Amino acid sequence: MINPKMEETLCRIARFYDQRKVGDVGCMGFRRSSNLKRLVPCLSAMINEGLLIPGSSSFLDMGCADGRVNVLLSYLTKISVGVELDEWTLDDYSGLRQELDKDLAKEGFFLVPRNIFLFHGDTMDPGLHERVFHKTGLCFDAFDLFYTYLTMQEEFAALINQKAKKGAVFMVYGLEKILPRFRGLHLLTPGKPFEGILALYRKE
Repeated sequence: MINPKMEETLCRIARFYDQRKVGDVGCMGFRRSSNLKRLVPCLSAMINEGLLIPGSSSFLDMGCADGRVNVLLSYLTKISVGVELDEWTLDDYSGLRQELDKDLAKEGFFLVPRNIFLFHGDTMDPGLHERVFHKTGLCFDAFDLFYTYLTMQEEFAALINQKAKKGAVFMVYGLEKILPRFRGLHLLTPGKPFEGILALYRKE
């Protein structure tokens, strides 16, 4: 259960980033952003079901773009790590974060925790995970939660099946009616995704 003040803070962060969202049309249409307003209630449901343990779970976004999901999850996890292949996308993080920090401080909300670590690189590259380990002390098999917005879901699922620890949860944002099955992963949302948008899989 997320306490009211924390939920209010998360909703304020969602509003901040969702207003700065790159959509599905235009010259940047390929760069889709997670709708954080829809993601917040999903996180609450995950906490209620024991899939996300506030202050304990470790989180890895395998295509973090400007780090917005990492910011949101930083409030509910012990550590929030993001990896992004496109450096110019990741470059947006600092400017947005500074603007967000000012807004949160001015409006009296909880400030963003200092547990966010973002890396430029390829999630499929073992060398990248060595860098993550040296910076955070966490190997791939130490993470509890993995996240992607549809991108490379099959490749990431295979990586999780091969290297993640048993019980790790794979969060796939953007799935609606058709829910794929992945080898070695059990679908936790067989009826429909949380909020109609987030499918969850657990490493068997």
